[in-house]
Amino acid sequence: MIRLVVGILKGAVIGGAVGYGAYALATATGFANPWLTYGAIGAIVGLIAGRSIWSRIRDKNATTWVAILKAAFGFGIGCGLYAIIAKAWNPAALFVSGFDIFTWPVTLGGAIGAVYGGFVELDDAIGDDKKPQPAKQAAPAKQLPGKQRPPAKS
Repeated sequence: MIRLVVGILKGAVIGGAVGYGAYALATATGFANPWLTYGAIGAIVGLIAGRSIWSRIRDKNATTWVAILKAAFGFGIGCGLYAIIAKAWNPAALFVSGFDIFTWPVTLGGAIGAVYGGFVELDDAIGDDKKPQPAKQAAPAKQLPGKQRPPAKS
């Protein structure tokens, strides 16, 4: 349960930050591409949420391809969730502080990042309880009573 909350928070923060960057870029230059924005949010959340790419690079037993596949899949998830909200559902405008929360990249990006971040974190948490236990050290051999070891020669 805690991993789910962590994944939702990671995804929401990453999605809100990238969404705000896209909003600032659109305000400054006029360039706005929501497909690229929400796809990038999904890809970055896929790289960072769950077991991040840098932890996979350091682990000799893991492969970095898993993180790269999560990022590629996340790009598609981000674009797909945007398509569902903007094109299929097309909700009525809900304004908060002058911004429509369903079209403003900060809120929608945070929501998309939270959904995918929670999914990735839960996916990586499955099987964590079955981690291999460290090998126990062998106990020193006990001497039988009555038998003495010969003294070591110096």
